Amino acid sequence: MLEAIHLAVENVKNGGGPFAALVVKDGAVIASGVNLVTPTNDPTAHAEVVAIRNACLKLNRFQLTDCEIYTTCEPCPMCLGATYWARPVRVYYCSTREDAARAGFDDSFIYHQLELPQSKRAIACIPVSHPEAKAPFRAWEKRQDKIPY
Repeated sequence: MLEAIHLAVENVKNGGGPFAALVVKDGAVIASGVNLVTPTNDPTAHAEVVAIRNACLKLNRFQLTDCEIYTTCEPCPMCLGATYWARPVRVYYCSTREDAARAGFDDSFIYHQLELPQSKRAIACIPVSHPEAKAPFRAWEKRQDKIPY
């Protein structure tokens, strides 16, 4: 965890956000990530997402079922979703979402939005009916060599 904390502090010094994450396999760090949202203008470049991407590239697979993630802060909703898709064994974190909120990184509005019906959310998500809407799923179902995830 101390290595992740040092990465986060160094990232702040280099213009990034105060977050870092490590992916560990068999007791060894195989990948790291820091928050690169502002330097890359990428709102998805959170530390956990970057670390997961780096680990998956290194292992040449899209699941981290035999890995652990060490992150400097409790994962936000997006990072938590990415973590569930990556399927690590566990996640360790040292600061809470409340700690992050006090530092100006408040995700409580997202948690609140997820609890609302779609019609009440701040960003409208509008279903659009189209006769070909299911075509991608039909193509997927027919594909013989698909890799389920």
